[in-house]
Amino acid sequence: MDIKEINRTTIARFRAGEELGNGMHRERLVLLTTTGRRTGVQRTSPMMFHRDGDRILVIASNMGAARHPEWYLNLVADPQVGVELDGDSYRGTATPLQGAERERVWAELKRHYPFLADHEAATARTIPVVAITR
Repeated sequence: MDIKEINRTTIARFRAGEELGNGMHRERLVLLTTTGRRTGVQRTSPMMFHRDGDRILVIASNMGAARHPEWYLNLVADPQVGVELDGDSYRGTATPLQGAERERVWAELKRHYPFLADHEAATARTIPVVAITR
């Protein structure tokens, strides 16, 4: 499986308003654009999100891998991000949740998306939860 090709196809289909395939749903997908921490190049990653009031939450689970995903490392270095939702695009600020807030939100996310518990069990790292606000 070539994840980079899947991501390119998903991004193109999302922006064209087409069906996404691969079990993905437009209403649960965000395109998040970060600035490469070493290159300064804009990079867009498709991912699921969860609405939390006027902000959206993204989860840096990396499917339980030992390393954080690159997009997360990029937004830690530069929290100004681009957000594309179905029918809405804006600039946002990304803030990794910490402490009690992160624990509360993480527990809620695992209730909504039980597969996140599997990701958590597969890695020794704490999986970051990131709030994005306009």
